Amino acid sequence: MIYDAVIVGAGHNGLVAASYLARAGLKVVVVEKNDWIGGAAVSRELYPGFTYSNCSYVSSLFRPEIMRDLELPRHGLQILPYEGGALFTEGGDYLGMFRNHDANRREIERHSPRDAEAYDRYARDVLRHCRFIRPMLLRTAADPASFRPRDIAELAWLGKQMFGLSEMAMYDMIRFWTMSIADYLDEYFENPAVKAYQAVASIIGTALGPMSPGTAYVLLHHAMGDVDGNVGAWGFARGGMGSITKALAASLKAAGGEIRTGSGVERILVSNGRATGVVLENGDEVSGRRVVSNMDVKRTFLKHVDEDELPASFVKRVKNFKIRGSSGKLNIALDRAPRFTALPEGAPNMKGDLHFTDSIEKMERAYDDWKAGHFSRDPFQDMMIPTMIDPTMAPPGKHFMSCFIQYAPPKIEGQDWTDADRDAFAKACLDQIEAHAPGFKDSILHVEVRTPRELEREVGLTEGNIFQGELTFDQLLFNRPVPGYAQYRSPIRDLWICGSSTHPGGGVMGAPGRNAAAEILRDVKMPKKDMSDAYAVL
Repeated sequence: MIYDAVIVGAGHNGLVAASYLARAGLKVVVVEKNDWIGGAAVSRELYPGFTYSNCSYVSSLFRPEIMRDLELPRHGLQILPYEGGALFTEGGDYLGMFRNHDANRREIERHSPRDAEAYDRYARDVLRHCRFIRPMLLRTAADPASFRPRDIAELAWLGKQMFGLSEMAMYDMIRFWTMSIADYLDEYFENPAVKAYQAVASIIGTALGPMSPGTAYVLLHHAMGDVDGNVGAWGFARGGMGSITKALAASLKAAGGEIRTGSGVERILVSNGRATGVVLENGDEVSGRRVVSNMDVKRTFLKHVDEDELPASFVKRVKNFKIRGSSGKLNIALDRAPRFTALPEGAPNMKGDLHFTDSIEKMERAYDDWKAGHFSRDPFQDMMIPTMIDPTMAPPGKHFMSCFIQYAPPKIEGQDWTDADRDAFAKACLDQIEAHAPGFKDSILHVEVRTPRELEREVGLTEGNIFQGELTFDQLLFNRPVPGYAQYRSPIRDLWICGSSTHPGGGVMGAPGRNAAAEILRDVKMPKKDMSDAYAVL
């Protein structure tokens, strides 16, 4: 059998692309190396009775247009918004955050009346940046070096959006895209804890510190999602993040698509400059009229395509594309809920994100350890207990804790991670939690530790980078992944890429997969059935 499209990798972007193509009438198969689907958006039971969100752990960026198009709620997907968060400070206090803007303002006022006044202005300005960038998420980035009518039209549209801003807003927008989050927050706030909490999203998943230029945009990348129409809100997928890919798989199968698990791609077949299928690790050959890779750009072109099939200039740019691991993950089964000494009993802040790094300077010192080739000795943790909202993930009275950690380098002082390194990394993280919740360690039933080594080996994320490439300005829009090939195409005809290495970037968003499918359907001159038109109403 010759398929119309062979999708490489059953991560969420691959499944999104496959679902749209199948709904348009193409014969589609997804091939996956693991015995399970999901890529980094996966849920697995590694300890009896507990469901872990092994890698990605919260939802906000996933585009509501895709949820509607692919009928994901009908296939069981439900997003539960979380209710707050807290940052623990030295001296036993905390800075709480809530779903309600006015409640946040009152809590900030407890720490700094001046910052409470600035918070309204800050929230307004970040929302303005979000409104500017959000319409671009489901649009193919224009190639500024092309004179094709559609690229010229897209550049004209972008120019219209820019000139729709005031002069000052335009200046602020350009500055924002290149600033460090530390400099940006200094323009609004004075309290170290307030600045540290707002800086959290700027360092998640990136090999940059809060004082590095470009981290202000990383904040925006995390802030432009929504839950139930609330921009900037975050939530848990009921049943774990694997519920997203489970719903996508159900939608794909309902449209007639296939999924093959248990054997990864050994080689992408190319004949006369055109992709014709793949050879799997088990020796099977799957033929297709086109191949769509959900792997990152380095893995796709440097490991699974013969270099002789590619222009030397393209290979050089792919090699220079920055994919640097910086993150680790702990998934913990708990016998009981932890008791944080700083939080009042029953505080809603337990139902959100919890942090221990109470200043920009501490974040930067954690990054200094990464630059020296070592995991952070005093790490930044984005810690959550999803079972506070979703009890389906653990037995009654028990809890699942998710800890996302910055910073963990892809190598330890130039050497591969060892099991001893992994254990020392876990100890540093657990000790930090214990200091704020005495007796926490006694409640641990099981810990899964994921360093960049495990993320690359098990999930296929090069160096463990969760975004399949840095989200810096030199790697966004028409530069993502490389100039001239930012429209999901490659130098090889009918070889496409649809993963987070492409516009608009990483996170469980689905936009790269959706946009790639739109370009493929445009290429084969087929109607984009059941696909919301991003160019219609903005």
